[in-house]
Amino acid sequence: MSANSLQSFLDGVKSKWGPLTSELVADCRDLLEELLEASPSEEWLAALHANRSPNEELYRDPEHGFVLLAHTEQAGLYRPPHDHGRGWVIYAIQQGEIEMGAYGRIQAPDGEVRLVKRNSTLVRAGQVQVYLPGDIHDTRCMTSSALVFRFTERDLRVEDRQEHRVTRYVDREGVWTTDRS
Repeated sequence: MSANSLQSFLDGVKSKWGPLTSELVADCRDLLEELLEASPSEEWLAALHANRSPNEELYRDPEHGFVLLAHTEQAGLYRPPHDHGRGWVIYAIQQGEIEMGAYGRIQAPDGEVRLVKRNSTLVRAGQVQVYLPGDIHDTRCMTSSALVFRFTERDLRVEDRQEHRVTRYVDREGVWTTDRS
C-alpha cells in the first residue's frame, strides 16, 4: 500500500532534519508545498475539511520535536503581532486566504518598544510563508474560512507558556508595543 501525502511529508522532513539552515527551511517549505497538493479525498484531509477544528495536532515528532498542526480559521479571525521565541514556523494555506503582516521592533532611547509594519502579504491556497526566530508577524483570515497548516520546529506551547520566550504585542492608542513597556 502506498503512503498518503501526509506520511510522505513526514518521511521527507525526518530525512532532511538537522540544525536550522537555509537548506533545511527550503526543504521543509518544498515538502509543505507538496503537501498542499494532496487530494481532498485522502482520509486525513477529508476529515480536516469535515471537522473544521480550530486546532488539531496532526503530528508531533518524538525524536526531533517538530510539530504539524492544522487550524480552521473563520472570517476576520485576527492574531495580533507576535514572534515565536526561538522557534521557526512555516504556515501553509490549504484552503482560503490569510493576510500576514511583518513587523520590525524598534526601541527608543528611553526603552519604549514599538512595532513598525514592514509589509502585508496575502497568502493564498497553495502558498507558504516562513517566519524565522525573532520574526514578528500577525495574521488575519480574509475568506469565509481557511485551512492552515502550521509546521513548527518545536512545541510553541512550551516556548510560550513554560519558557516565556514568545513575545505578544498590544495596541496602545494605535501603536503596537509590548505589554511590559
